[in-house]
Amino acid sequence: MPTSRNGSGQEPPAAISAAGLRKSYGDKLVLDGIDLRIPAGTVFALLGPNGAGKTTVVQILSTLISAGPGSGDIRVDGHDLAADPQAVRATIGVTGQFSAVDGLITGEENMLLMADLHHLSRAEGRRTTAELLERFDLVDAAKKPAATYSGGMRRRLDIAMTLVGNPRIIFLDEPTTGLDPRSRHTMWGIIRELVAGGVTVFLTTQYLEEADELADRIAVLSDGRIAAEGTAEELKRLIPGGHVRLRFSDPAAYRSAAAALTEVAVRTPGDEALSLQIPSDGSQRELRSLLDWLDSEGVEADELTVHTPDLDDVFFALTGGADVTDVTGRPDKKGAEVR
Repeated sequence: MPTSRNGSGQEPPAAISAAGLRKSYGDKLVLDGIDLRIPAGTVFALLGPNGAGKTTVVQILSTLISAGPGSGDIRVDGHDLAADPQAVRATIGVTGQFSAVDGLITGEENMLLMADLHHLSRAEGRRTTAELLERFDLVDAAKKPAATYSGGMRRRLDIAMTLVGNPRIIFLDEPTTGLDPRSRHTMWGIIRELVAGGVTVFLTTQYLEEADELADRIAVLSDGRIAAEGTAEELKRLIPGGHVRLRFSDPAAYRSAAAALTEVAVRTPGDEALSLQIPSDGSQRELRSLLDWLDSEGVEADELTVHTPDLDDVFFALTGGADVTDVTGRPDKKGAEVR
């Protein structure tokens, strides 16, 4: 999902920015100087193992906890987080890891309660409630106790409650944890609709497929620091192992290609596969160069496919202490940012 641009081709203004975000609990440093810039109207995904500090970042940016002294400059929707937290609260919505739904009352009553908390008039509260219940396909269950809802229905109600205040920025802290695949895909559709309407989404997730599907940019948090940041494709190119596979149907063409490419190509196990692998980072520039070179060598394959590491590989490499290599081929043990 490419980052959206305005009509002039420039990147949108930052919905969230942080410079040198730090947080300690006593002697334990939880966040160690995090820099963020999240353009308005995009999805930003923060990945990291348990205990990396993801929820702490969300809690600070959503004013649930204070970053404390020396926490750096933090702005949300243009408001200084430290100087004007009330202005920040007026423009954001938060859906945490644990549902805020009250199971003892109905879905409709949960919605109306949120409308009261946002100081909506009775008429406006009922109108907003009806619109959101319909939008999230909860009309038939609106009069039933929320305790009777399935996990996916409760999560939809949770997000609907978050939207009562019409927030411009929404924090979703692991919103699909515990949901079945169908409910998870439904939630992805809801998130895409929110962003299409101009909302900025700050997402934390344990599901790497989710970040790959939804996020314009992804940051990997490890030991309280951003280990790497970029688009999903850029992050995948940080990890060695990418290659182009050439597949042949004619054994003679395969043998000829293997002889011509003996210095760069790797034969796949078993000649019956009739395929060769050439190391590649998968970038457009390198692929173009490779195609030109294959043409000059007279190699004509029946099929060419590009294989790059997935986000699982990225996650384990960046959070497991392994060295990574940036897209220029230089080893980078401290992390990298791809622009």
